[in-house]
Amino acid sequence: MTAVTAPDGVTGSRTLTVRYTGAASRRGPVTMGQANMIRCILRDEPGTINIHDVWPVPDGTGMDRALDALAALTVRHEALRTTFPDAEGGGPSPGEQVVSAEGAFTITVLDHDRLPEDTDAYAEAVARAARETRFRLDLDYPLRLRILARAGRPVRVALAASHAVTDGSALGVLRDEWLALLAGETLPPVTALTPLDLAAEEHSPAGRRKSTASLAHWERVLRTGPQAMFAEDGAAGTETDTPVLTLRSARGARALAAAARRTGALPGTVLLTAWCLLTAHRAGQSVCVAAVPTSNRFLPKLARSVGTLSQDALLDLDVRAPSFDALLARAWGAAMNAYRHSRFDALDLWELIGRVTTERGSQFARDAVYNDISALPATLAGAAAPDGDAPELELAWGGGQSLPTRLLTFVYETEPVLRLATWADPALFPRVAAEELVTGLVRLLEAVAGADVPLDTPGPLTEATGVRPVARGPEWVRVDGCWIRPAAVAEALAGALDGRPVEVAVEAAGEGPRLTAYIGVSSRASAEVTPDQAHAALMRLLPGRPGVLAPHRYVFVDGPPRQPAGARRILREGTGRTRREMPHDHR
Repeated sequence: MTAVTAPDGVTGSRTLTVRYTGAASRRGPVTMGQANMIRCILRDEPGTINIHDVWPVPDGTGMDRALDALAALTVRHEALRTTFPDAEGGGPSPGEQVVSAEGAFTITVLDHDRLPEDTDAYAEAVARAARETRFRLDLDYPLRLRILARAGRPVRVALAASHAVTDGSALGVLRDEWLALLAGETLPPVTALTPLDLAAEEHSPAGRRKSTASLAHWERVLRTGPQAMFAEDGAAGTETDTPVLTLRSARGARALAAAARRTGALPGTVLLTAWCLLTAHRAGQSVCVAAVPTSNRFLPKLARSVGTLSQDALLDLDVRAPSFDALLARAWGAAMNAYRHSRFDALDLWELIGRVTTERGSQFARDAVYNDISALPATLAGAAAPDGDAPELELAWGGGQSLPTRLLTFVYETEPVLRLATWADPALFPRVAAEELVTGLVRLLEAVAGADVPLDTPGPLTEATGVRPVARGPEWVRVDGCWIRPAAVAEALAGALDGRPVEVAVEAAGEGPRLTAYIGVSSRASAEVTPDQAHAALMRLLPGRPGVLAPHRYVFVDGPPRQPAGARRILREGTGRTRREMPHDHR
């Protein structure tokens, strides 16, 4: 748990109970965003999945007025009165949300004789500490509130929030309305969709069709794209303890603005394109497959909705283009296609992932993630606090956390400084390499700000950025759009089959190179292991092995696997999976 050192001026803390009434009770199914986020909440550590914010309190605001405003927000927004009664039961997905008409919540007041000089930093630390405790989804009020007071007068509200009912934009809406209430303004009626209204829309025939279309998009990418962006020596495991590298750069902001002016593209599209291009270049891939979380607030009726609307958009951008400008034109369509297909039933998606990866013999790795939250009305609190200065280019290392990704970038601000944080797997990106990657992004923006950059060979991009593609030895081959090591496939399969000798061969086929595993057995009894069983055993070992793809064919032979083809006596063979005819993209 994050420790917060109380300042010398703290005089004590007390807990206040605030009651609310006058609302309506409702119940109904959960939204797709809620189901997706609840699955993460039940799986991940609270410090990584909860969110937080710090709200200012205007001078002269009394404690009673602050409490009344919080009660008014709770009555106004159904999300703040919502629990999920069956979420803690261990089932695959919560089925229902319940909105209460009345109730109570508690607030911790931290009173001080004097507050630290940097009150915002102190409030930020208090809010981050509040994130570390798990919310009970079936019982708890979804805001964990701390009021920092001086001599009984509130000065800041530091809060943690359950991601099941809020996201960064929702906290921004609540912050705006909080300040309006304290200013004595009358809030207009809520016109945005409530979570229950959204759930009804999603469960309608039109909503189900949208979800089906989103799943079809995911299936295409899962079947044809690389199973992992970072399949290379050193990539191992499903979790990495990764430090954060923060960039602040006025140079980067100026270059981004100039590149947007030169190309006529939106700055966000330019930055996304540059990040994808550099990621694919470094990974030695011809396509960038990345999870791009989106808040799904592009519809007016959802723009100011208080709820959690964040789901992954799965972007696949083929970076094989003659120049950056040509790639930029392609990226806009690819991004819009990904965003359009980011509303789906999370349980259906994971069932799809399981089925498709079994059929393909691959493992879906969400190892490249790009999250641009610079346009949100309130980002995830202090990470985007205003700068007192605008450094030309400044890098700062921070603490680490365990992440199921190999490259994660958050964009917090694009002007007047480009501010982003990157978590890069240290096994692949030692500190110098991580810094080269981040500064390489600034250098790429500067290059495309002045002129189009040719991409027909890797040389110009390497020269412009200083970032070189990963070096893979001859033991690495590309099969079915994935970089793999046949020796690693053989080693993993031998382990899955209790040490049976295995040889994996790359064999030509009409649809491209395919893997065949020859498995030696010493007796007919040993041959009773079937191709289906061999495939299932290997699939259980695939997570954390991005250089391993399951063979397309399992051949059990009498005797050792290494023997001339004419001498092999095949005992049993098969694919080990259900084959489904799909177009292949040989990238």
